[in-house]
Amino acid sequence: MLLKTFGWSFAVTALGLVAAVFYGGWAAFGVVAILSVLEISLSFDNAVVNAGILKKMNAFWQKIFLTIGILIAVFGMRLVFPVVIVAISASLGPIEAVDLALTDKDRYQELVTDAHPSIAAFGGMFLLMIFLDFIFEDRDIKWLGWLERPLAKLGKVDMLSVCIALIVLLVSSITFGAHAHQHGGTHADKAETVLLAGIAGLITYLVVGGLSGYFEDKLEEEEREHEAEEAAERVGKPKSAVRLAGKAAFFMFLYLEVLDASFSFDGVIGAFAITNDIVLMALGLGIGAMYVRSLTVYLVREGTLDDYVYLEHGAHYAIGALAALLLVTIQYEINEFITGMIGVVLIGASFWSSVRRNKQLAAAGGESEGEETEAVPTA
Repeated sequence: MLLKTFGWSFAVTALGLVAAVFYGGWAAFGVVAILSVLEISLSFDNAVVNAGILKKMNAFWQKIFLTIGILIAVFGMRLVFPVVIVAISASLGPIEAVDLALTDKDRYQELVTDAHPSIAAFGGMFLLMIFLDFIFEDRDIKWLGWLERPLAKLGKVDMLSVCIALIVLLVSSITFGAHAHQHGGTHADKAETVLLAGIAGLITYLVVGGLSGYFEDKLEEEEREHEAEEAAERVGKPKSAVRLAGKAAFFMFLYLEVLDASFSFDGVIGAFAITNDIVLMALGLGIGAMYVRSLTVYLVREGTLDDYVYLEHGAHYAIGALAALLLVTIQYEINEFITGMIGVVLIGASFWSSVRRNKQLAAAGGESEGEETEAVPTA
């Protein structure tokens, strides 16, 4: 099972490290290895959240996620995306941007860093909406009940997540503009761009997440009707159900890709602290992205989220922390080690709480399935 799930990741690791040696010697080998670890540490929460979505999809779409999805993740976000950002920021053509990345690496890094406020605003808003919608939803299983119960009651207010996100974005853009003008920085005229990028991130979440949720709900409704018809020995509608499943799976796949893109922003920007060589960056971050993909599928096939019920909570809290950090990095620099460790600590704590819960349930003598939905207090 382990080899089957991680086989491609192991193969890509070997090929990537060998390519690094041929490209730049053992120094390049070390850089690629460090970047791979950086990407995995920053994106572990991404894998947990992805798994919660991917488990709703059939085996075919899981394969699509591992094939086409990984091509988008590795070549699209880790290689093409930085070049596109440079092309837009510097008003260059695609070929000129690639040439700049290969021949003038310092200038290339400068342009990508200059575009960071807008990138952080887009990704931060997208991730913030994921976190807010999660904590404002009333769930049977609660990890931090003292916090999640009152938030679930607040969540009954319509559009509360959107209102909070817009307030956060407005404050971020205003303080960014004031800070830049006060210090005479190069971003003094970019507060409006940050605001627009944040709104774009919010709209992207609402459109993609809304469509995937709509088709998922339609699919579940169709499945319930189909089961009722079968029970009454009536003729079902398998074609309609399959068609809806395809639409639902497609938009959920699209949602996953946008989610992965938002997670990758901090990894791409953080990689410049290690190297400004676009080839080494693509190799290192690409290897890390492969492991995140494989880990996602492993969590789904092993049913880990069902066994350790607080993992998804921990991952979403890590998403909230990452969203906050991205918005803070619009005007302040934060070490990537801090970003990665916050996610690791939160997920580790949720895993430990899940283990404690399972032990307590086992000691109680085997709870019924309905009773197991009540979380054992851990905080």
